[in-house]
Amino acid sequence: MTIRVFVTGGTFDKEYDELRGVLFFRETHVPEMLKLGRCRLDVAVQTLMMKDSLDMTDADRAIIVDHCRRCEERRIVVTHGTDTMVETARALARDVTGKTIVLTGAMVPYAFGSSDGLFNLGSALSFVQVLPPGVYVAMNGRWFPWNDVRKNRETGVFESLSESGATPAPTMVPDVPASPGRG
Repeated sequence: MTIRVFVTGGTFDKEYDELRGVLFFRETHVPEMLKLGRCRLDVAVQTLMMKDSLDMTDADRAIIVDHCRRCEERRIVVTHGTDTMVETARALARDVTGKTIVLTGAMVPYAFGSSDGLFNLGSALSFVQVLPPGVYVAMNGRWFPWNDVRKNRETGVFESLSESGATPAPTMVPDVPASPGRG
């Protein structure tokens, strides 16, 4: 069983330019992370884009959806920025069926020694092997259904909507039509 990993950017893959004092993208750290973690899984890594999720558009999400729908693998991990991860999960849940898709990211860039990225990637790779078809978010050692998760900006962790007292989103989003060719 091959697991497809689609890279989309996010804090996960940012680096720090010490001269200019800014974060930027160079290339993904995922292959290095898999090596460091001594990953023994059959993993196919493909970079779709390198974007901060705050800059991600509906067109970018359509690219992610299209690749998840068209790839032959049934188990997919998507590395993604944490700010709009749930929006992309919603788009995937609406338009891709019959596959297990787990989105993950990091609050701190992997290039910084204190990143949660390696832990989150390992968790996502574990969860994608055992969860049934559907769309999930894996952060902080936990997995959440796409419609029962939020990023708590005060605590810096992801949490269940139902545990936080909020109402989980409906399974399907009625106000957004499904795109043609769903499958």
